[in-house]
Amino acid sequence: MKFFIDTANLAQIQEANDLGILDGVTTNPSLMAKEGISGKDAITQHYKTICELVDGDISAEVLGTSYAEMVEEGKALAAIHPNIVVKIPMTKDGIKAIKYFTDNGIKTNCTLVFSAGQAILAAKAGASYVSPFIGRIDDSGWNGVQLIEQIAAIYAVQGFKTEILAASIRNANHIISCAEAGAHVCTCPLDSILGLLKHPLTDIGLAKFIDDAKKLG
Repeated sequence: MKFFIDTANLAQIQEANDLGILDGVTTNPSLMAKEGISGKDAITQHYKTICELVDGDISAEVLGTSYAEMVEEGKALAAIHPNIVVKIPMTKDGIKAIKYFTDNGIKTNCTLVFSAGQAILAAKAGASYVSPFIGRIDDSGWNGVQLIEQIAAIYAVQGFKTEILAASIRNANHIISCAEAGAHVCTCPLDSILGLLKHPLTDIGLAKFIDDAKKLG
């Protein structure tokens, strides 16, 4: 399973990349705004910087909602760097835009996916990635990980090449569950990735090793 970090914070991206396990980055308008980044030129430059930091797929989201707007913005985003993946919302016009980009050799990430039916349409249109938002599904009283399992089963039966990118990850256990369920990618906040490192028995064992080493003189 590939690891993406879900942020626009350069320090967090660098920290995750320094671990040696980072495969890519996902961003969205909310994450850009959180970092105080606004305006076309500033956003474009920020994407360039991220692409220089991480050698992997970098999802850059369109802001328009019509087919024409998505295609225009998506072409501009794809021109920033070869690693850019155009992030498109799961809408009727979004599916049309994904098909356009597929036909023109531009990778896409279909975002805001909440059902298997939506995931089927994204795959049929040729999306490189489909992003089910499992945390938000859990918040609505359903089971986000079960959706990952359902999409994985459908894709396997149908032979779809679209990769399942588990999004809206809330904690380290989410990552583990998504890996078990068949997600190809998890995109996570830095805290969730670092949470995989933690176990009390590791801390206890390391403290004992250090204490015993001191006794050796």
